[in-house]
Amino acid sequence: MDVKALDLFQAYNEDKLPRDGGYIVSSFFNTRSKYSKYEIVAYNGVKTIYLTKEGLTFQTDGNKVFILSEPAIYSKKYIEPFRRDTEHLIPHRFSELEIVTASNQTRVMISKKPVITYSSFTILRPTGVNFSLIFYNRDDIFENLNYFFVETLSKEAGVPKSDAKKAGEKILEVVKSFSIW
Repeated sequence: MDVKALDLFQAYNEDKLPRDGGYIVSSFFNTRSKYSKYEIVAYNGVKTIYLTKEGLTFQTDGNKVFILSEPAIYSKKYIEPFRRDTEHLIPHRFSELEIVTASNQTRVMISKKPVITYSSFTILRPTGVNFSLIFYNRDDIFENLNYFFVETLSKEAGVPKSDAKKAGEKILEVVKSFSIW
């Protein structure tokens, strides 16, 4: 297979979702600032995949990593991420996050450990400029994920490229610790 990644819902519609595992990256962008959230979900051994009004449900275990890019001007940066409003929330305390502070004071927060989902998980249907991609579990998966995060953190979230590279390395450290493989 030559394809490295596809839009998740396109892959589902074209019957190109790998049942033997892959990495789903979902983005959630704030329309009023550079505040950005990402989720990486790795799965393996799917029993079924089905479409609902909300999104795609996978009946299998998965590992999740949450990434949050918070611009320097974010006024509620002192609030624990798990206590924030829905648009700004990820399910972690500061102590559960690896934090990369960029030269422009943007903070990139990354789960220190994967969150395990048992039996099923749902990927919400993206709205607006948000997206969900399926990255195929190829030999170059880590290079592909790293390239994606360096580029999107620098272009979409306003993280300087050198700091985006540091964050990309931290993201890969966690992804490589996934237990479902």
